[in-house]
Amino acid sequence: MSKHKIFSLPVRVYFQDTDAGGVVYHANYVNFMERARTEWLRTFGHSNAGLMKEFGVAFVVRSLKMDYLKPALLDDLLTVTALVKDIGRSRVTLLQEVRRGEELLTEGEVHLVCVNMQTFKPVSVPDVLRKQWD
Repeated sequence: MSKHKIFSLPVRVYFQDTDAGGVVYHANYVNFMERARTEWLRTFGHSNAGLMKEFGVAFVVRSLKMDYLKPALLDDLLTVTALVKDIGRSRVTLLQEVRRGEELLTEGEVHLVCVNMQTFKPVSVPDVLRKQWD
């Protein structure tokens, strides 16, 4: 059981998110999860642009694993979550889910790496974030 708080973002499925049959296209779950991570970061008082400007860093996706269990459909109201699983020197691992009510549709594990914006080489997660996330 994680000591970290689960962040939740409501996301409505629009026509642009679906195929001709009204089923969410698989790549759009990645977009939903990106939105949730961005808004999760804001709950700590930071934005992606702010991190670049203040610390000269950005978090980039190193890898992600997705399991698609059930489809989301046109006009569904989804809940997309983000939860810190682990923090390393330059790495942050998040667990993310997409649910329709209590029904789990998609789950993923996202490995982010903190990189210097000039070199795009890994650097330490800023201490101010580490303290908030650890």
